[in-house]
Amino acid sequence: MQQLDRKDRLQLLDFVCSFAWADLRIRPQEREFMKRLVGRLELSQDERSAVDAMLSRPPRAEDIDPIDVPLEHRRLFLQTVKEMVLADGEIDPAEAEQLDLFEELLAM
Repeated sequence: MQQLDRKDRLQLLDFVCSFAWADLRIRPQEREFMKRLVGRLELSQDERSAVDAMLSRPPRAEDIDPIDVPLEHRRLFLQTVKEMVLADGEIDPAEAEQLDLFEELLAM
């Protein structure tokens, strides 16, 4: 994750948050996952504020496009998104569907 530049870090966080919102609510375990992810990414205060905003409302679908994920980061994005989906110990049908589509669009 350290190889990600600022743009890529924020893009990763957008995708992870979109999966947290797949069932239309953020569970405490998902918030905790995001907190750990923020720590691993060593985000600036501005980036941390952006994450707080992402967790306060669902992202707009038109703001995230899997095709925009750089080829060299697709495996990392997919793995991190899978970790988010599993963070609360349940896989909601909407999360499963969104994950399948994400994986398909990344051609993984």
